[in-house]
Amino acid sequence: MTMSAEPTSANPTLTARIKKSFRSPEREFSLDVGFSAAPGFTILFGASGSGKSATLRAIAGLDRPDSGRIVVDGRVLFDSARGIDVPARMRSVGYLFQDYALFPHLTVEDNVAFPVNPWWRRRPAREVAKRIRDLMDIFEIGSVAQSYPWQISGGQRQRVGLARTLIRKPAILLLDEPFAALDPLLRIRMRQELLNTQWLFKVPMLAITHDPEDVSVLAETVVVLNQGRVEKTVDVKIAPYRDGDGRVSEGSIRELLMGMDKAGPPLLPRKTIRAVK
Repeated sequence: MTMSAEPTSANPTLTARIKKSFRSPEREFSLDVGFSAAPGFTILFGASGSGKSATLRAIAGLDRPDSGRIVVDGRVLFDSARGIDVPARMRSVGYLFQDYALFPHLTVEDNVAFPVNPWWRRRPAREVAKRIRDLMDIFEIGSVAQSYPWQISGGQRQRVGLARTLIRKPAILLLDEPFAALDPLLRIRMRQELLNTQWLFKVPMLAITHDPEDVSVLAETVVVLNQGRVEKTVDVKIAPYRDGDGRVSEGSIRELLMGMDKAGPPLLPRKTIRAVK
């Protein structure tokens, strides 16, 4: 097992050190995380309220940390000490929201095209139009190009969201619980499609989830968050989580995530089940 509070990589896609305090009349929460993500698929795992979404939003530039440093693909996006804070639209960071955030008044084609050709422009340039068509073909949504988001399935909406996010060729793709809106059977298929997308586009992905099945299928590295802190980082490409042929040991991963790993406290709370008479 490989663990560290702040892993290093020879060429990390992402290095983040983020501190931010949140206050409301009901609650105070302090986020203080530091980790690196190598090329491939990294999962931020933790219970609800552990700071996963806050971390993703800070990397994307949607929320400004109180202090810290964020570097993506060698480019400094945020550095409080140096006064650097690159606007979200200029970060080359793709963000797929949990509900995909498609524009309901735009067709599938116009949604995909929006980042490079907003709907108020008359026509995209020839090379842009070709990239739009190519992406719709890759994600098999060309047949619904003139449909609206409410007219297509959940899986198709996710593909539209992915195509729209990838059209600007981001340096990293952030995914906020990408399967939360899907039924269990569709999640199985979309996990494989997401792996295919990562392989095809060679784009590093950082996803958040609290579903152990996502970790088993997708993760190469797992960063476990607990109450706003990085509790551990685990390389799950190696034994005991995968064998020499790369096959997943679901039991070992579930043991890790459910707190049966003796190296630390339970990562997910276990509820006491009482018999009902």
